Amino acid sequence: MIVCLLLLSVVAVTAAVPIPRALTRAAWPEREPVVALWVWQCLVATVLLCCLTALALGAAAVFGTVRAQLFAPAPPAVTEAYDLSSAPVWATALTVLLACGAAWTTAMLARELVEARRRRAQARAHLRERAPDLPVGLPAARGPLLVLEDEYPDAWWMPGNPPQLIVTTGALQRLTDHQIDAVLTHERGHARARHDWLLHLSTALATGFPRIPLFAHFCDQTHRLVELAADDTASRRCGHLTTALALIELNQHRGVLSCASSHRLLGERVDRLLEPPPRLGRRHRALTTTVAALVPLVPLLIAFAPGLRALS
Repeated sequence: MIVCLLLLSVVAVTAAVPIPRALTRAAWPEREPVVALWVWQCLVATVLLCCLTALALGAAAVFGTVRAQLFAPAPPAVTEAYDLSSAPVWATALTVLLACGAAWTTAMLARELVEARRRRAQARAHLRERAPDLPVGLPAARGPLLVLEDEYPDAWWMPGNPPQLIVTTGALQRLTDHQIDAVLTHERGHARARHDWLLHLSTALATGFPRIPLFAHFCDQTHRLVELAADDTASRRCGHLTTALALIELNQHRGVLSCASSHRLLGERVDRLLEPPPRLGRRHRALTTTVAALVPLVPLLIAFAPGLRALS
């Protein structure tokens, strides 16, 4: 059991500190944002699984009731293989720490979901004020696209079931038909990929554990990569140049080409669309995705290794 806890700790620390820092310096995520998002999710899943399995083993060693319930279906040889009869003091402290971390993570996720629901309700109420003739069932009554009377050029999507696409008349007047199609395709890319759930998860983890590099980088990179992925969705249908021009026209008043940090991502997106980076090969993409999917299995293999050896 002690060996399992140590190995799980090593895997969790490795996935939480050096790997995220190396991934943020890599150049390939800009070329393959969808694959990069998958890799980040697998890293987060690895750390969470390490903590969860370590919590289960530690609780089984510290509390006899938990041990009896957890190993009830297992043969006696499996229980003996984990050597849970005596737990060192540090294992007890680690179990308490992991339990507090699990409770805090759950609280942060619940808080983020409640806040997102509140913000969504406020946004719907604001839309009804700007369009008072709309009935209460806004998304169902007006379909997936809503046009608002506003000189300010803007377009966005509101998560929900179904998602609501909103575009202002200012955007319709400024953009051409092909550019409008690119903007709406970009927003539909967010909706189809359910990027809102990924953003909620990354925000909750970064808010709850701001000093853990993995969660901080995961939040920053997620907000960046989902925009790049949606840009790729629009450019595949409407072309790179059309999507770039639509992005410029829609954000010109915000200083899309300025060097300010708040607008730097917009400038990077425009440059990326005007000069598309070379993409990874299909084999390289498949290999990266497969390896990333196998990484979360490492903590499970570590946790089940003593029991598998006992059964063999």
